[in-house]
Amino acid sequence: MRGMLRCFKRLCLAAACAALLTCGTAGKEAKQVKELTRDVHTHARPEEIAVRHLDLDVQVDFDARQIRGVASLELVHNGPADSVILDVRQMDIHKVTLDDDPRPVQFRLGKADPVMGQALVIPVREQTRTVHVTYATHPDAAGIQWLSPDQTAGKRRPFLYSQSQPILARSWVPCQDSPGIRITYRATVRVPSGMLALMSARNPQKRNPSGEYHFEMPQPVPPYLLALAVGDIDFQPLSQRSGVYAEPPVVQKAAWEFAETEKMIQAAEALYGPYRWERYDILVLPPSFPFGGMENPRLTFATPTVLAGDRSLTSLVAHELAHSWSGNLVTNATWNDFWLNEGFTTYFERRIMEALYGRSYSEMLAQLGYQDLKATIKQMGEKNPDTRLYVDLAGRDPDEGITNIPYEKGYFFLRMLEEHFGRERWDAFLHEYFDTFAFQSMTTARFIQYLNEKLLKGDAALARKLEIVNWVYGTGLPRNCPVPHSAEFQKVEKQIAAWENGVPAESLKVEGWTTHHWLHFLRHLPPSLSAARMAELDRAFHFTTSGNSEILCQWFQLAIEHGYQPAFPAMERYLTSIGRRKLVRPLYEKLAATPEGLEKAREIYRRARPLYHAITRNTIDRILNWSS
Repeated sequence: MRGMLRCFKRLCLAAACAALLTCGTAGKEAKQVKELTRDVHTHARPEEIAVRHLDLDVQVDFDARQIRGVASLELVHNGPADSVILDVRQMDIHKVTLDDDPRPVQFRLGKADPVMGQALVIPVREQTRTVHVTYATHPDAAGIQWLSPDQTAGKRRPFLYSQSQPILARSWVPCQDSPGIRITYRATVRVPSGMLALMSARNPQKRNPSGEYHFEMPQPVPPYLLALAVGDIDFQPLSQRSGVYAEPPVVQKAAWEFAETEKMIQAAEALYGPYRWERYDILVLPPSFPFGGMENPRLTFATPTVLAGDRSLTSLVAHELAHSWSGNLVTNATWNDFWLNEGFTTYFERRIMEALYGRSYSEMLAQLGYQDLKATIKQMGEKNPDTRLYVDLAGRDPDEGITNIPYEKGYFFLRMLEEHFGRERWDAFLHEYFDTFAFQSMTTARFIQYLNEKLLKGDAALARKLEIVNWVYGTGLPRNCPVPHSAEFQKVEKQIAAWENGVPAESLKVEGWTTHHWLHFLRHLPPSLSAARMAELDRAFHFTTSGNSEILCQWFQLAIEHGYQPAFPAMERYLTSIGRRKLVRPLYEKLAATPEGLEKAREIYRRARPLYHAITRNTIDRILNWSS
């Protein structure tokens, strides 16, 4: 808990830390840099009383679509206070008691907010060590998705999974829902017989006929890493410390796809130190999961859309594994600092892929990321404040900060630093960073201070030359952004040129192409394509019937742009069978660009919406101006 107190002291010093590199050197922009000193996305006041441990005892009721039970929260008193404040959302609070006293206390619920939920204010005494909250979730709680059997791969049993990031843990567990807070936890979860329950903790590998499961997470984690899944789930080992969970029809395919996971763990450890979470397992969820992956400790939640059949999309595993250092181990203190999680992880992911498959492979990933970043900045606008690394999300749902800016701009900032200081010094710096701040929270200002101390050595002229302030607090892309160049993609561009010059599509030299080659190919086709030319490509390469979700997403965008009707039935099946936001959002955006397309999009969405998670629904609702 001393670490938590240090964290909050650092938060209070945030603005001063931000000025270290800029004082007297960076003009008006530097003087205007300010950072929030506390997390504005929680009602909690952990500087007064903080939660340090959670004991959860709950039952999962699929018929009522409800989790109900008791959350017991151990407290640490950091200052004088007569109440502890928790976050709750879409939740009924039945009773609150203190320590061993069975008599209920009079709690108070604050005004409900659609994003923040409510403050649960519990009166406590100076000697109070534990509060026990008896509660039940609402059937439409945003952090839980309940799936009927026909929405699963096996079609036999229902399925439940949680998604707590960024501030949805409060919709299924009363907690202080801030990434700047860390807790350990234990849990007892009761589920229907024949189903397996899993958490971001030490997990069983076989079903318990009683349906009662016990979990422990001894390492402290922020609440957004609380996770639960229940369903018809099997386990397949990959190595002594890694395995894959999935529904029975999927588990063997998933085990083949992720067979190189142990190699990834070893490559990561060789870069930045030992894996500190004992096991690294992967759970492949049903297709409605809104993200590619979620880095829940010990148990990455993954989308089945990465099961391409050729291991070409497993960089996602490298990404979620990398979060075991950048994010889970050293965690952004607020959601304004989200780039500290995702920029570092994207950088780490590509270093893992380079270690396994070579520089030419990782440069393809980097160049695709650069293309995505440039496209996002163009779409958002160069001066859009949300193109900064450190963003101001006050008054907004922090989910709005989940663009590719923190991922890709963060990556290129770190790559710029690597290229300037050299890989040997940079790797030593990152290794020490993860060791120094393990199991702690990090602000942007504190990272800049650490960078200044360890690498810049207080050299203000060097800070100006590297444009540190502009990278972190400026909009758009700085002039010194590295530009990746892939020799593999040059080969792709030669084949595109050959096709434009009359070589038939079926005669192009595409042997050995990965998903990344094909994505570059599709992104760089001529801006005007006739139906006949689209059909030629489709006959040669079978894009419309591809089993690769990333290629399909890119191809369907072209089909919408060029009115290639033969692809539309497959596109509709695609949109009504997966819920990964990254893949469905661009298609709805393309369709919504014209009146006819908007009508078509709404017709598809009417059927697809019940499948989608609330996170995806919220995004597509805005795109289509949808009202239920």
